Amino acid sequence: MASERSFSDSFIDEDPKKALEELNGALEETANNAEWLCQRAYAHILLKNYKSAVEDTRKALELNSSFALAFMRTGIAEYHLNNFTTSHEAFVKGKNLDGADGEFEVWIKRCEERMPVGSHNGTSHTTAPQVKHDWYQTESQVIVTVMVKNAKKEDVSVNFEEKELTATVKVPTGEDWCLKIPLLHPVVPQQSTYRILSTKVEIKMKKTEAIRWEKLEGEGALPSVKHFTPNQYPSSSHYTRNWDKVVGDIKEEEKNEKLEGDAALNKLFQQIYSDGSDEVKRAMNKSFMESGGTVLSTNWQDVGKRTVDVSPPDDAEWKKF
Repeated sequence: MASERSFSDSFIDEDPKKALEELNGALEETANNAEWLCQRAYAHILLKNYKSAVEDTRKALELNSSFALAFMRTGIAEYHLNNFTTSHEAFVKGKNLDGADGEFEVWIKRCEERMPVGSHNGTSHTTAPQVKHDWYQTESQVIVTVMVKNAKKEDVSVNFEEKELTATVKVPTGEDWCLKIPLLHPVVPQQSTYRILSTKVEIKMKKTEAIRWEKLEGEGALPSVKHFTPNQYPSSSHYTRNWDKVVGDIKEEEKNEKLEGDAALNKLFQQIYSDGSDEVKRAMNKSFMESGGTVLSTNWQDVGKRTVDVSPPDDAEWKKF
């Protein structure tokens, strides 16, 4: 009989698509099986169908309101949907049903790090400081900008790890704002730097490979639990280059900021790339990659027909590592 079938986690791990198909078939025969609904939610989570996972766990909890595993699945799906308050509530309820399971504690901590201060403990706090951040990339670097004015050197802390960036900035309210991001690809910590400008903190991370990052934050990656309590833990996926009026005011100030040396040159190249046609962008990418970063051409008719040779400065020697 269908009700005698079993769908273990290991069965779903092995082939989530196949497991989902079998669970769909089983639930067509027996729609009120809370365990199967919970396991189908697990398959949806592995396939990144987070909304479908939430629907299944809700049905499972309607059938069995004390099903701790269903609360776990709910929390994980809501977490990936960036619904951290709802996720936190689910994990707390699940922990109360199964207090011996330390995994609930880990997830509760992760949610609290992503939630505004005070939203998870019922205490009264002022709203956490709202600080915008953004990112862009070149062939060799990933650049994160934190939009905070007049930050002091002693108020900024940046830590680089191969697959994680952590930055803490004291904002004018006196509170600490923290950004901690699990990175999509590894970087070279020893060759990564940051600098403090009048309108922002600019963080530059050296890529280990000259590949294009589709996004900043690692897919499905989760922050490690560390012994500090940041006032805010935003996700980079919340913000795009379409900034609002507040950041528009900061951008106006940036126009008046005097850049020198490499900084001025980099800004010029970024502007050319941003405003350029598809052919200009292809030319810049091809020439930069093939020349090992020593040539940057905007002429696609030229570089599109040939391999761009390495051309180091006269006083430098090219070495291939």
